[in-house]
Order: sequence, then C-alpha cells, then structure tokens
Amino acid sequence: MYRVRGHVKWFDPAKGYGFVVSDEGGPDILLHVNVLRNFGQSSVADGAGIEIMTHKTDRGVQAVEVVSVDPPERAETMMLADFAELDPAVIGSAPLEAARVKWFDKGKGFGFANVFGSSEDVFLHIEVLRRSGLADLQPGEALAMRVIDGKRGRMAAQVLAWESALNN
Repeated sequence: MYRVRGHVKWFDPAKGYGFVVSDEGGPDILLHVNVLRNFGQSSVADGAGIEIMTHKTDRGVQAVEVVSVDPPERAETMMLADFAELDPAVIGSAPLEAARVKWFDKGKGFGFANVFGSSEDVFLHIEVLRRSGLADLQPGEALAMRVIDGKRGRMAAQVLAWESALNN
C-alpha cells in the first residue's frame, strides 16, 4: 500500500465512485463510495484535497482508505451573504453540534438537518458543503456542524463528517 496526496478529479455519489489525481502524477486513482463511507462521508467535492492509502490491482490503482479531506482551494473564496459580516474566528469558535441530515437536494442547492436534542431545523447551503469539502448529503447521514443565527434563521456555517469531527 502507498500513501498518496492529491485532489479529487470528480466524484459522483449516484454512480458510487470517482477519481483522484496524485500530486506526483501517474494514472487516475479509483475512489469507491464504500472507501469514502468508511471515512464517514457519502460524497466529496470535486477539487478537494485528499490523502489516501492506495493499492495497485490488475485493473489499476484504487484507494483503499481515506486519510484526510481538505476543502477545494477555490471554495475558500466563496462566501454567502449571511456570513459576509461575520469574523471567520467567530464561526470557528462556535461549538460543533451533532446532527442528522433531514433532506438535501443538490439540484436546488440546499437542505435541512436536525441538531440532536432540538426540534428546530438547521439550513444547509451547497456552498457551505463545498467549503467544507463535501458535495452532497444523504438523508439520515450523521454530521457535526457549526451553527449560526443567520438572517434567515439557524444555518450551518461549517459541516464536517461525523467521524472527522471527532478529531477536531
């Protein structure tokens, strides 16, 4: 097995796979959704930085474990109006809250999650997912979120896969 650092070329949750391009060059590396799920995510944003353990097979190189995922560099510049006046340190200091996805529609670009112990819905915007290194969410998926009171109510300012949030 080899440890590889690269970026996600593309990932399609509906197809259940995508490809990673190594920083060192070489052939594209297959990333199967089950490997991503073992990391605690059901999707990953195109262009996201990724560190994986790989294995060479007769059919090419495959990811066998995801070590880390970083948001796409270009996503850092995107900002919703709700966050424009907020200091990033304020967002970063908000506590992580356990939540489950109620529903998310990638085509519409938004959805909602329920924070554990609260009946109130939290708005999830696609740009927040992208800045967090995610591309899509599935109903019932466990998350950790930093939530703020936005102009339109409670909304996620940062979203982390549950397993990766345990390390933060």
